[in-house]
Amino acid sequence: MSLIALALALSAAPAADAPTRRVFAGLTLAPAGDRLAVIESDQADNAAAEPHKRVVVRSATTGAVLATFDPCTTCDYQDPVFSPDGHRLAFIAHDRKAGTTTVYQVSDGAPVARAVIAGVAERPRFSPDGKTLAVLAVIGAHKEVGATQAAAPQVGDIGEVFDEQRIAVIAADGPAPALRTVSPADTFVYEYDWTPDGRGFVATAAKGDGDNNWWVAELDHVDLASGALTRIATPKDQLNFPRVAPDGKMVAYIGGLMSDFGSVGGDLWLVPATGGAPRNITPDFTGTFTSIVWRGNRLVATALIGDKMTILTVDPASGALHTVWAAPATIRAGDGAIALDARGERAATLIEDYTHAQDITAGPIGKLGVDNPLTRENAALVAAGTARSVTWTSEGHTVQGWLLAPKTIEPGKTYPMVVDVHGGPSAASTPAFFANDFRGGLPRALLSHGYFVFYPNPRGSYGQGEAFTRANVRDFGGGDLRDILAGIDAVEKIAPVDDRRLGLFGHSYGGFMAMWTVTHSQRFHAVVAGAGVANWISYYGENGIDRWMIPFFGASAYDDPAIYRQLSPLETIKQARTPTFIYVGERDVECPTPQSVEFWHALNAMGVKTRLLILEGEGHGIRKPDHVRQINDGALAWYDTYLKAD
Repeated sequence: MSLIALALALSAAPAADAPTRRVFAGLTLAPAGDRLAVIESDQADNAAAEPHKRVVVRSATTGAVLATFDPCTTCDYQDPVFSPDGHRLAFIAHDRKAGTTTVYQVSDGAPVARAVIAGVAERPRFSPDGKTLAVLAVIGAHKEVGATQAAAPQVGDIGEVFDEQRIAVIAADGPAPALRTVSPADTFVYEYDWTPDGRGFVATAAKGDGDNNWWVAELDHVDLASGALTRIATPKDQLNFPRVAPDGKMVAYIGGLMSDFGSVGGDLWLVPATGGAPRNITPDFTGTFTSIVWRGNRLVATALIGDKMTILTVDPASGALHTVWAAPATIRAGDGAIALDARGERAATLIEDYTHAQDITAGPIGKLGVDNPLTRENAALVAAGTARSVTWTSEGHTVQGWLLAPKTIEPGKTYPMVVDVHGGPSAASTPAFFANDFRGGLPRALLSHGYFVFYPNPRGSYGQGEAFTRANVRDFGGGDLRDILAGIDAVEKIAPVDDRRLGLFGHSYGGFMAMWTVTHSQRFHAVVAGAGVANWISYYGENGIDRWMIPFFGASAYDDPAIYRQLSPLETIKQARTPTFIYVGERDVECPTPQSVEFWHALNAMGVKTRLLILEGEGHGIRKPDHVRQINDGALAWYDTYLKAD
């Protein structure tokens, strides 16, 4: 349902002397490992609008800026990528106001527009010989790509025409001809990889509505010349990161139970490129793979294992694993969690933890870290509090979470605590530096106001293997809530938290958990429910992504309505007592507005203190800074009203 970043999509009022923060995204490394490209912007606290971005090329050994590109002052840049020889750089520029996307290429020191698309595009990739540039394009798009984006206005005939994201190509050299679409017009392509011979692609794709059908996407081959689509495999689970082996014989991918496109987690699978039965090469792995790439005859993978992000090499024949690097940190790059050179020996990534703001780290693959960053653009930023990993046992499960504490703790004093339940449910809370932005504003404000903040990763989360991720199937709000309550018990044994002043926050699946907890526990005294689900039966017919529900409920709401009713907070609304602040985007595709209205209406009928905030034009992820501030101010005031009094 929602990525963890969306579950924390809030901003806080800044300190007057807070420094400007450098924001990085889309990092990629040149094949020789000598340069990197990244999207950069400067975020001023409490800004009225998102900052303008730029494409920056830096030395991968010193961090020095070698070049800066900003050919479109009204555009948002994304997805830089180097050609196989490293001599060219391509990137995307999207002009939301004009409704156009430009594919730029830099080869002689200046960016040149190679294609202008009336619509949206993403993920440019050069062919193995560097002569052709491919992108994923939605020509004539009615909305931004992805279910977390705001829905197009629902008027006219509904469900008759869908935006289809297609593989499109253009020559990388010579005069720029028209962009040529390759993949079928009735098929939405989610991810793709060039085949080593440059004659086609391996792709994850499904026909029809792209927002909804990723959960039934299949693995296909797309011929470059004809556009013909040939089925390779129909995995039983969701799949991400299809990657073709250098010899072209095998395709690797990450497969598992996933609740969102983009929130990647599962085991490693192999399937013959000519088609066949996929084979799980890591069936007993006690972690969650998050990205993969081939380097020679081995796979380089990233995985969340407990409280640490790891980099591993994997023997595709035996599944043997070797840990190269591990740290309690969050890493991300433009295409996966790390960017590698052509040999797989040097790497670069964006790294952060609870005490270090995001910066670039680069070097030998085993030498990355927050303590030796390549850049120090955010070194002046001060952490909002302290953090520790907490592990506890719940009904036979080993469960992990993160406890954040205010900087100053007075002896003998107890403090209120807010529990933040992540979205998904297939996701995890991982270390993040809480700046005054969409992700970290509310926790930073809470810490500065004297709250503890607890991030549990209950059953259903990533980080402990597929069995743990699947442990909440047909049990939403059951075992996972018991895990959270047991985690609070564990926290209260090691921290001065006042059990009489507990609050809960959640967005998306976390929003459902907030609504569910209101009707199943009296332990919390203030709740904030963002973009939640109150009634799984009505939700099934309202949302734009109902296919995600089948793997988790086992059947549709029409075939097994009993389980949907059983897990609906409205079924137990008469037990609600907790003051609840509710917010939601007006055009939310994933968790539509009526779900929040239903819960607000029911709480009013029960005489429970409640507030509902509907944010105009917003989707599942709240984007506009003013709306983010409204949520933050409302949530903080809600907690202060009901939790602060001793």
